[in-house]
Amino acid sequence: MYRRTLLAGLGAATAVSGAGLWRPAVAAAPLRIAIVAKSLGIGFFNAVHVGGDEAAKSIGGIEVIFTGPTNTAAENQIDVINALIAQHVDAIAISANDPDALVPACKRALQRGIKVVTYDSTVADGRLLYLADATDEQVGITCNKLASDACGGKGKVAIVSATVTSTNQNAWIAAMKKALPQTPGLDLIATVYGDDLSDKSYREATALLQKYPDLAVIIAPSTVGITASAKAVEDAGKTGKVFVTGLGLPSECAGAVAKGTIKSFAIWNPVDIGYAVVEISHALIKGTGAAGQSIDAGRLGKIAFDAQGNGTLGVPTIYDKSNIDAAAKLF
Repeated sequence: MYRRTLLAGLGAATAVSGAGLWRPAVAAAPLRIAIVAKSLGIGFFNAVHVGGDEAAKSIGGIEVIFTGPTNTAAENQIDVINALIAQHVDAIAISANDPDALVPACKRALQRGIKVVTYDSTVADGRLLYLADATDEQVGITCNKLASDACGGKGKVAIVSATVTSTNQNAWIAAMKKALPQTPGLDLIATVYGDDLSDKSYREATALLQKYPDLAVIIAPSTVGITASAKAVEDAGKTGKVFVTGLGLPSECAGAVAKGTIKSFAIWNPVDIGYAVVEISHALIKGTGAAGQSIDAGRLGKIAFDAQGNGTLGVPTIYDKSNIDAAAKLF
């Protein structure tokens, strides 16, 4: 009797013990990839965000954190990086406002095990991979050709850039200057900076129009600068006399193209950029991609990175009246 009771008690205890050990399955926490814009409220980066979300949905198990400062001051972007480090995100993909000032913050992120990728505009150090929109030479040659086409091959041109410290803007401007012998009729007379702010870019473009009454073309290698410059030309009553070109979004430039202020401009697909940076960030996290390799980027195919971690999305596409309407519906 005692033995039967003891066995029954042991069985009950075993059952209770087993029940206590059982735990419901817990879903794995999503990987968190932060996409950092140069500044919030810029259409280009909003489109990058759309592409990032697309890639995250395609891969699965990824949360995209889209963030950035409210202006292009480097110190504010540093604050954003530090906040993301404190949140222990898995990867940071950033378009840098300053090639040098952001390096210490990016290095801190790497030291914490966070994968750091730059896109559109890079840093001098402190990142694993850099995805350029296109090569600097491609951008420089393209912008010069667009300006030459706009003014019939001969005329004075000026540049409305973003910030003085913007890595990509400075590289593109240097490439434009280097490529000027290919368009000998162009006379580059000034470069001004609108800090990627619509109102400041507008004022700088207006000042150019007033200072140089014989100005033929404004080149703005900035999606903010090109629309602000076009508005400055229109408000000055110089549509058809001064033309604007550079890098812009079809959805934002469609009106100026219709009016003739912009004859043509160029851009790569920012949705594809966002898609690509999430794909390559995911590859870094999973250990399936590194500098010196071709990394699978989903629907975009493989993107090759050299030994220094530099890769290129592709050549810019030129938009004009013939193709802008369809593109404007996309980005």
